[in-house]
Amino acid sequence: MSKPITEFIEKYYLHFNAAALVDASKGYVAHLKEGGKMMITLAGAMSTAELGKILSEMIRQDKVDFISCTGANLEEDLMNLVAHSHYERVPHYRDLTAQDEWDLLERGLNRVTDTCIPEEEAFRRLQKHIVEIWKDAEAKGERYFPHEFMYKMILSGVLEQYYEIPRENSWMIAAAEKNLPIVVPGWEDSTMGNIFASYCIKGELKATTMKSGIEYMTYLADWYTKNSGGKGVGFFQIGGGIAGDFPICVVPMLYQDMEMHDIPFWSYFCQISDSTTSYGSYSGAVPNEKITWGKLDITTPKFIVESDATICAPLMFSYILENS
Repeated sequence: MSKPITEFIEKYYLHFNAAALVDASKGYVAHLKEGGKMMITLAGAMSTAELGKILSEMIRQDKVDFISCTGANLEEDLMNLVAHSHYERVPHYRDLTAQDEWDLLERGLNRVTDTCIPEEEAFRRLQKHIVEIWKDAEAKGERYFPHEFMYKMILSGVLEQYYEIPRENSWMIAAAEKNLPIVVPGWEDSTMGNIFASYCIKGELKATTMKSGIEYMTYLADWYTKNSGGKGVGFFQIGGGIAGDFPICVVPMLYQDMEMHDIPFWSYFCQISDSTTSYGSYSGAVPNEKITWGKLDITTPKFIVESDATICAPLMFSYILENS
């Protein structure tokens, strides 16, 4: 079988961050081949960067068993799905003045680096349908997690009329069809989280209709306990922040607070990040620091690629798909 990405990076990616990328990719493949499971965490604007084009294939081919993501990544994949043609790219974003930014706001364009998300076509298009699903659940006395509500909306087919990219390029569609376990820590700070809060303030919804972050942690703890046997669970972290910090803590929580002293550590760790260790930057902490917090073992394979995830992640995922 042709392996163009493998051949390219093994020929040219020989030192420094490039070599770390290859080593981490090989470690991911070895982990899967030995029967291990893998969590991927998504911080930043990976969905707006259209990482879904390849992450969806990772999901379909069972190369990822669990995802932790920010609320932004959860919803922005769907926003791209239903409003892609209305997005505007601003390649000269570094030259924008405050007035230029205000003009974008007035046009309903919310900027993420070089890409503007259209409020009316993206946010409001999703809002129309997700609010109905929230209210229907509440009327029935049902409660769900944020990602479960999104899954319901996807699988109902109500969004199909708006699709503007191939459905196979949406990682959320792939995840919904697999019923992939997801945690979305800090979902409240996302656009959909803000919208849900506004309905609670107006008295049209109850906050309890949405399952909470603590319930996400107990959900993850149950999954980890049931899936960490054998080779164990690996941790592939894209970016820093809560998407990574929240799930990695499940191990010390189970070990220290639940006193489950036989719980395995994470059995593989890789982080792609451009954050460096300075002034207490947790996102830039080297993997060995996690040993002191009871998250990684001395023997856990550890990798850090100090680079741009929008460049590195597609290469690594391509390598993994070609070799496992």
